[in-house]
Parts: sequence; C-alpha cells; structure tokens
Amino acid sequence: MSEIATNRKAHRDYHILEKVEAGMELKGTEVKSVRLGHINIGDAFARVERGQCFLYGCDIQPYVKASHEQHEARRTRRLLLHKNEILKLWAASQQKGQSLVALRAYWKNRRVKIEIGVGKGKTKGDQRQDLKKKAEMREAQRDMARFNERAKK
Repeated sequence: MSEIATNRKAHRDYHILEKVEAGMELKGTEVKSVRLGHINIGDAFARVERGQCFLYGCDIQPYVKASHEQHEARRTRRLLLHKNEILKLWAASQQKGQSLVALRAYWKNRRVKIEIGVGKGKTKGDQRQDLKKKAEMREAQRDMARFNERAKK
C-alpha cells in the first residue's frame, strides 16, 4: 500500500474514534490524475444519503493530457462500501458532534482506497493539550539523544 494523499488537519481537529476503508468510484481521467498525485483531501468529508455514501470536497485536478472528455475537479464521488458498513457510518454520523472525515487516500492492489474516520470535534483546549504533549515528547527525545551521544564518547 502506497500513500497518495493524507489529511493532516483531520487528526488536529478531530478525535478519530473508528476507521473504515472504502473504494472510490472514479472516471478514467481521474485515475490518471491520481496516479500523478494530483489529489487533495484536506477538506474532504463523507455523507450518507439515500442508502449510499458520498465523498464531498475531494479535489482531483483535471488530467492535462486528456483528449476529449474531462472530469470536474471537486465533484461528489460515490464511496464503495458494504451495506452494513454504510449503516454503521450513518448511525455514527447521526450522533451529535460526530462527522465522517477523509483521513488518507492510498493504492491497494491497483485500486484507489480512501480511509474514512468517524471523528468527534476537538475543542481548543484539546488541541492545546495535544501540542503540549507533542512538545514534551520532542524534548524528551532530544534529552535521550544527548544522553546517548555522551555515552558513546
């Protein structure tokens, strides 16, 4: 599995409670554009409508070398999931404060997959706590590196 794109803001803004792997229904020019890495899922989210799951806000840039038919960059794309997974995601999205966020896009057996996370929004205090924890971990790693460097001498 090789990563195509990641949504780095998702882990900053949401507590990810559950992850689900989904296929994406793409047109030919979209696949060629994704192969070149022209995909952005920074603002992408999923929504369950009429018993199907759709991805909104996923930006796949048009394929430059396309001959006659071109796709729309930010069109709504259907996600390919089993019915029980769709029902589980629908139930999760109906709870207050939870939403379906696109976490990453990747290749799996020559197919484009997208990882959808059930996220609960973080407050500003939660975000500050995460930054504080990250800074403390970084400082501890630096201290360990300095200690190991002295031990080698």
